[in-house]
Formats: sequence, C-alpha cells, structure tokens
Amino acid sequence: MLETSTRLLQLLELLQSRPYWSGPELSDRLEVGARTVRRDVDRLRRLGYPVDASPGVAGGYRLRAGTQLPPLLLDDEEAVAIAVGLRTAVHDGIAGIEETSIRALSKLEQLLPSRVRRRVQAIGAATVPYRSTGPVVDAEVLLTIATACRDHERLRFGYRAHDDARSNRQIEPQALVHTGRRWYLVAWDLDRGDWRTFRVDRVDAPKSTGRRFAPRTPPAPDLAEFVARGVSAVRDHQVRVVLHAPLEDLLPRTKYRFGKLEPRDERSCMLVARTDWLDGVALYVAGLGVDFEIEEPAELIERIERLAARFAAAALGKALRQI
Repeated sequence: MLETSTRLLQLLELLQSRPYWSGPELSDRLEVGARTVRRDVDRLRRLGYPVDASPGVAGGYRLRAGTQLPPLLLDDEEAVAIAVGLRTAVHDGIAGIEETSIRALSKLEQLLPSRVRRRVQAIGAATVPYRSTGPVVDAEVLLTIATACRDHERLRFGYRAHDDARSNRQIEPQALVHTGRRWYLVAWDLDRGDWRTFRVDRVDAPKSTGRRFAPRTPPAPDLAEFVARGVSAVRDHQVRVVLHAPLEDLLPRTKYRFGKLEPRDERSCMLVARTDWLDGVALYVAGLGVDFEIEEPAELIERIERLAARFAAAALGKALRQI
C-alpha cells in the first residue's frame, strides 16, 4: 500500500487526468478502501485544493473547473521556507541562478492555494535584498561539486591559488561551506594526501572521474570552523587587538568572523586573526562596543584613523546642516 503523501500525489494526478472518477475506481487504482479515499479527499481540501464530490452509489470526485496546474503538497511552513530560499538565491553570489530562481518562485506561487500564496507574496513585498559582496560562483560548478559530494565521486578540476599559481587537482569532495561572502569546498587532495580547502570561485571546469570512494572521517567535527581556520592562515595581515571586556561576554559575537579570542585576564581578552580586509576588521572591532587597543599591524591603526576622520566629518556636516 502506498504511503499517505505518495498516495495523495497519485490521487491528484488521477483527478487531473480526466474530469470525473467514481469512488470505486479510485479505490481500485489506489488499492485502498472507500473510507481511505474519502479521508484523502478531505486532506486535499484542508490543503486548499478544490475537490468536488457527488453522493450516492454512483457518486464520485472531480477537480473543480479551472484547476489546470498540478497542485503542490506543501504546508504553510514548507511553502514559506522554499519561497525564502528562492528569494535569497537571487542575491547569493551564484552566477546564472537569478533568472532561474525568479521563474521557479513564479511557478511555485501559481501552484499554491490562495491562502498560502498570500503569505508567500507577503515575504516578497516586505523584503529588501542585501546583495552579496563576495565573488560570484558559477551555478553549474556549484551543482557539479554538490552532486559529487552527495554521490561520493572523485573530481578533477583546475585551480587558481591565492598567489595566482595554477594547478590540476584530483580530490574526494567532502562538503561545501558558505560563509555568507564566499563558497568553499572541503576535500581530500589525492595528490597531496591531506585535507584541503578550495575557494569555489577559483575552481575551473570540475568533472567527475566516475570513480566512487568510501567517505573519510571529516577533518574536524565542525567543518565551518575548519574552513575559518584554513582561510585565516593564507591571509596577508596578522591582527592582534586587546578588547577590554571579559572573554565570555565577547565570545558569542566573534565566532567564525575575523579570528578567535584568547584569554588575557578577567577583564580583557585578545582578538587574534589574519585578514586581507583591514577596513572590515576596523569596523568590526569598533562595532563590538568595547574599548580596545591595537597591538598589530600598524596599518590597522592607520585605517582606523582614516575611518574616524570620515565619521567625524560626516557627523560635523550633519550638525552644521541642522543649525
């Protein structure tokens, strides 16, 4: 006997395939009793799909006139989750996915019952997108890598490193990690015999070798933290900033951002990081809302001085306009 969700989908397909079905016909096709058919029809109605029924021995069921598109079995929360995901994908730094996401969202909204459709459309009306500032990743490259991760298939690709050195790689892909600005691939490098982290926007023409592999034990329990450590190791500037606040107060605000916190004393801690974006560090440290002292690099002090001058000029200009 079919599971309930699968049976509901088959029932919808049958109702759409011709204008009218008798109860015994549906029972026979679905291999269930008449009472189960009635319960399934009630489930469809609760989901918002218009199924009409005629009573009596010769009674039967039909989809109401005008129902042409195949209905979609999603509850309110599932539909909202998919809609949010599609809208986010439009601005998520994946090349070629913008138009596809919009088309998919449009089709989704047409398939939904009116009650759910209004809720989904409310999200679009109330949302202001914040575009990604990271590098753009090719959608086909991302899909090829994700498929290889799922199917445990080895990949070959060309790779451009941080210093622009180019190489050919053969890897066993483990997982993709998205930091919000960049996509990274965690993989076992077969030639180097070790775990490596690859920026996906630097991966060129990945191809499956057709060879499957037995998954290895991941290099760390938390792959996001593993990527954060690996990425910080190849950046240009070593940063050390004393933060005048207890470690336990600041730890939740610094995880996976610009580095890690190290204990110093009961009233202060040290932010240690490597980065190629000193302006970002300056804004981030200032945004923590605590006093701080910069130990290194000297360039960070210069960046903060320049930013402070700009902020002061902007504040002064606003004050003068209000006089």
